[in-house]
Parts: sequence; structure tokens; C-alpha cells
Amino acid sequence: MDTRPTTDKVKESLFNIIQFELEGRRVLDLFAGTGQLGLEALSRGAEYCTFVDQRREAAALVKENVKLCRFEDRSRVAQEDALSFLSVCREKFDVVFLDPPYQSGLLEKSLKLLTQFDILQEHGIIVCESGTEWSVPALESPYETGREYRYGQIKLTICRRSGSVKR
Repeated sequence: MDTRPTTDKVKESLFNIIQFELEGRRVLDLFAGTGQLGLEALSRGAEYCTFVDQRREAAALVKENVKLCRFEDRSRVAQEDALSFLSVCREKFDVVFLDPPYQSGLLEKSLKLLTQFDILQEHGIIVCESGTEWSVPALESPYETGREYRYGQIKLTICRRSGSVKR
């Protein structure tokens, strides 16, 4: 009950937006919840996905879902605080999903750490899911804010590492 999955409409729209960004890419599903975003990315050709969620129940559910989808060899599940994970992460990712609990302040903190520690590959994207009232804070180069997409009370914001093709 602590997990708020992305609605089917938003998820379908999200993957239509980034459909050409996934093939052979490394994905980070931060605040994974059920793991649905990372699993969808894997099913659409992503090479590897790291799932991170602090809650034991959520991490166990992601592991179960990864096993059901037979993606064990293409994924890793970390039961860890997202901000701590970003602070010590030494991996580089091509796509990052940021979908923390709304109104928690974790989206801003995660985005700041993600860009500060520069874990996004050149041409990489960050997909932020938020309420419509949220705005991306100013990002320092080489990061830039891209398009926003609204679906009722939900907003997707695409951020990119410079060098990306403008969308």
C-alpha cells in the first residue's frame, strides 16, 4: 500500500516518448516500487537495469517481478536509500527514472545528487515524474531541462545531459 505505481496511461506515454532511447542502454530505476518502469525498459530492449528502493517489501517485490520476467541476468536490485545510493554510485547510466513519493522533496534532492555526481552518460536522459505543480530546479551544465508532458495531475519532465539530440 506504500507504493504508488505509475498509471498505465502515463507509463504508455512515457515509453512512447523515450522509445528510441532504450535499445542496449543501462537504466537506473530509482524509487523502484514494483519495478514496473525498469522492467518495461528491459522488455523494450534495455541492456541492464539497476533497481533501488529503500523499503524491504518493495525490494522483495522487485526481485520477485524480475524473476517472473526472467531478467535476473540483466538486472540488480539494491535495497538502499536512494540518496545514499547516488552518493556512492560509481556506475554510469543512460536512462534514469526518478519517481519518488510526491511532495517529499526527494525529487529535487535526487536530481541534485544525480547531476552533482555526474552518473549519467553523455546523451543520457532523466525522466522525472511529479505532480503538475512541481518545476525542475535550475540544472548546471552539462545538464538541461527538456520537454514537459502533462497527464491530468501528473507531469513528466525529461532532462538531458548535453550532447543529446533536442526533442
